[in-house]
Amino acid sequence: MFELLVNPIRAEKRPWEMFFIGAFQGILSLILTQWIFSGDPVLSKYTGILVVTFSVMFSIPFMYFALKNEEEKDLKIKGFYRLLKEHGKSLTYFMFLFLGFVVAFSFWYIAFENGNQNFRAQIETYCMINRPTNFDACVSEYGLETLSKTTAFLTAQEKIVNIFANNVYVLIFTLVFSLIFGAGAIFILAWNASVISAAIGIFSKSNLLNLPLGLARYMIHGIPEIAAYFIGALAGGIISIAVIKHDVRTEKFWVILQDSLNLIILAVIILFIAALMEVFLVPIFF
Repeated sequence: MFELLVNPIRAEKRPWEMFFIGAFQGILSLILTQWIFSGDPVLSKYTGILVVTFSVMFSIPFMYFALKNEEEKDLKIKGFYRLLKEHGKSLTYFMFLFLGFVVAFSFWYIAFENGNQNFRAQIETYCMINRPTNFDACVSEYGLETLSKTTAFLTAQEKIVNIFANNVYVLIFTLVFSLIFGAGAIFILAWNASVISAAIGIFSKSNLLNLPLGLARYMIHGIPEIAAYFIGALAGGIISIAVIKHDVRTEKFWVILQDSLNLIILAVIILFIAALMEVFLVPIFF
């Protein structure tokens, strides 16, 4: 049904609509998770994963047709810069979709009393990244039971390397998921949206008035990071679609492979810039 609401061709013309599609899918995923699994003594502990799973289910049809459309562009358009401009259209509506997820998840986390329980896994991930030396206290601070997990102290220099390495690690996972599952890369991207949303909720101190400030805090470096992940998803997804269409042994496949390699290199460069922004730019404002 959702693929009838919007398609890649329409999204290229009106990319901002994807923000509302993403927000709607995010809220619907949260409602379904709360309604179906909140009373289950076992599955209620994994609502953070289930929310992401529902969001992925809603997004996969659109993601598949978008990747198929981008693969067709590779065969029709010559020149890296012309292709990059065309891929930029899909990147724009993917970013609006992602922002829709982030706003919906952040709003839910802040507005509802048990919002933190719906993002248990995301809060634990946040604590591992931001307070690795005091993980137990961090988890307890935000209303979750501790898991008795500790990590060695990180120096400032190690933190810079850790941020970039972690981002590249996510990019590799996104690339692998898109290569193997095609549109399945949306799972990694939706998960990142939920983790960022939990971070925004924590930063906003459960106050809706602080939501814009929280969004600004994490979107400074978050937008280029997620753009890089989407570029990686495009690179892997284009190859995946080409394999499905049996183009592997043709000359067209090498054109697609070259374009994908260029996209991967671009994604790594953007991630490096995003890491510098997170370390040097964000502390200036926050």
